Amino acid sequence: MKDIPVLQAKRFGVYSCRMSDTLKQATKIMTVRNISCLVVVGDYAELKGIITRIDLVRAAYWEANWAEGLVRDYMNPDVVTVKLDDTLQRVMELLIDRHIHRVVAVRDENGRQIPMGILSAADIVYHMAQEG
Repeated sequence: MKDIPVLQAKRFGVYSCRMSDTLKQATKIMTVRNISCLVVVGDYAELKGIITRIDLVRAAYWEANWAEGLVRDYMNPDVVTVKLDDTLQRVMELLIDRHIHRVVAVRDENGRQIPMGILSAADIVYHMAQEG
């Protein structure tokens, strides 16, 4: 299981939003898709950040008009990424070492990181259940 490449291991596509989207827009996408985060992309579909459910909760806690807030102001621009030919072992190492729940799988396109998938701890557990 640890040797499975990221390209083969990722189970779902990438749902994204833009930095200029409102938090209300991001909330609606996450709710409709039943997902816990969105990849934030720029004009060329390049990775700019990530916004999670907890980022939205934090905004609603601190801001009365949270829905009007912009994704750019609440997203995390420091995204942990992996390449498509990295293995699940590498993903597991990053999740454990960085104390995070997910990484973004990217491919390089003219110096830009293009998001191709998200791998989470839930995906690792899924593959663990398939083993044996």
